[in-house]
Parts: sequence; structure tokens; C-alpha cells
Amino acid sequence: NNMNLSDSTKDFISGTTAGFVVKALDHPFDTIKVLLQTQSTHNPTYRNAWHCLQSTVQSDAGFISLYRGISSPLLGSMAENAILFWGYSHCKTALGETPEHQLSLGQLALAGGGAGFLAPLVNTPVELVKCRLQVQSAATAAAEVALDGGGAAAAARFQQYKGPVDVIVQTLKNEGLFRGLYKGNMSTLAREVPGNFVWYGTYEMVCHNMIPEGGTKADLGPATHLLGGAMAGAGYWTAFYPADTVKSMIQTTSTTTGGKQPGMLETFASIYKQQGIKGLYRGWGVTVARAAPGHGLIFRGMDSFLSSTSTLKSY
Repeated sequence: NNMNLSDSTKDFISGTTAGFVVKALDHPFDTIKVLLQTQSTHNPTYRNAWHCLQSTVQSDAGFISLYRGISSPLLGSMAENAILFWGYSHCKTALGETPEHQLSLGQLALAGGGAGFLAPLVNTPVELVKCRLQVQSAATAAAEVALDGGGAAAAARFQQYKGPVDVIVQTLKNEGLFRGLYKGNMSTLAREVPGNFVWYGTYEMVCHNMIPEGGTKADLGPATHLLGGAMAGAGYWTAFYPADTVKSMIQTTSTTTGGKQPGMLETFASIYKQQGIKGLYRGWGVTVARAAPGHGLIFRGMDSFLSSTSTLKSY
């Protein structure tokens, strides 16, 4: 049952499918993460992830509020995973991988970092749209909170939007392309390059250590791919999570009034000064909780798809 598809095409298709499924499952957790990251450091609205979840679900929109703004990241996650796995395949080829020559774990991790350079092209605008809609939704639920508190304060930094398309149109109109839609790109890059180095490196390390003596990666069962993906997801979000917190803060801050746009280092220093390491890791627990199973499914899905096309290889 060989399908006449190139390896790159298979990586692209499987990455797209995995991105869709995982984002549909983990978006509520992402909403909680963003609300915790962008709430006021002086007068926070939420005590912890559980309080944030309760407050969000108890809003007028109910459970559906957890899925506010999902259309943009749903499409974006499909594109991101497709580009990541496609880029990873090409980076491995550039580093000399052939059917007869397998790369070392260090080289595989390096290929992952290389693939991470491509991700911000999709991630930055998609996450900006997502973050603004998520925080805007929280503002409605926190209408009784003072303007300097939590979601209401964050939402007050930019105008109200009707939906994803309106966010794109208004952001381009009022803030431009690079200072607007691609705001936070450097923070995204600071997360994606080292993050994907860890992501792919961890997954490949787990698989390498689980291969039976005298066997190959083709001998590994589904549980190994799930475990490797889960550990990779936890590693990705732990090592460079502060970059994501900085990105979320930058993207939910408007510059329509002509004021100075806060940069990555300036935002990082501000958060650290006010809340220390704890502030930079706000929402980390719920993020890892959703990343571990979600990323496990991504790699398990990749393995399943590649197996069905009779081309099982290191990815």
C-alpha cells in the first residue's frame, strides 16, 4: 500500500492534520494561559488557573468563551505544524541525512532549531489575533473589575473587535504590518528556535533510548511515540516559556496612539522587576498540562500516517 508521495509531502500532510486535531483539543487551555499571562501585575484578576477557568466559564458566553478566537489558531496550527515538519525534513537533508546515514541526536535537534526559524512567519500574526480575541472576551466577563485590573485592563489597550478578520483589518489599518500584525515577532522567534531544538531533540532522544537491541525505530510501539511527544511538549514549554509570556504582553498592547512600542527586552525586564521569575512563568502549569498529551498525539499521529504510507523514518 505504498502511496506515491514524496517524504516532504507526507510530512506536510501529516503535520497539517495533527495541528488541526491538537488545537481543537487544547484551545481552552491556551485561553487560560493567555488570560493569566496578560492580566495586570498590580491587581491580578485571577488567583490561579482554576480560578481563571471558573471565572471564564461563568461568564455570559459560558463554556464557549474558552473557544473564543479559535478559528485563527486552528488554521494557524495546521499551517505551523505543516511548515515545521516540512522544514525539519529539509533541514535533516541539508545536514546530510540519507537512508544509509542517520544523523546524531545533536544534529536532529539542530534540524529542529532550523525548522523553528520558519514558524514565526505563521505563528506571529495568528497568535496576535488569538490573544486579542481571548483577552477581549475576558474583558466582558470582568466588566465589574476596575479598569486597571486583569482582562479589562488588557482589553482596554486596544479596540474591540468583531472577529478574527476584523482584528487583521483593524490592526493593519491602525498599527501597520510589522509594528502591528507582526508585533512580538522577535519574542516568537526567541521561543520557536530554541524551543524546537528542545522539542525535536527530546522526542528523538526518547525514541533512540527505547529502540530494542538490534532493532530500528520501526520497531517502536505507539506508547513510545506518545511518551516522546509528551516529554518533548513539556520540555518545549518549560525551557523558553518566558519568551511566550513576553510575546503575549507585547501583542495585547496597542500602539495606535503613537506611543513607544515596548520591545522584547523592555517587556521582559518590566515583568521580572514586578513579579520576578514567577511572573514570567504565569500560566506555565496549565500550558504543560495541555502540551504533554497534545504533543504526544502529534508525534503519534505522524508515526501512524507515515506507517500507513510505508515510509517509516526519523522525523
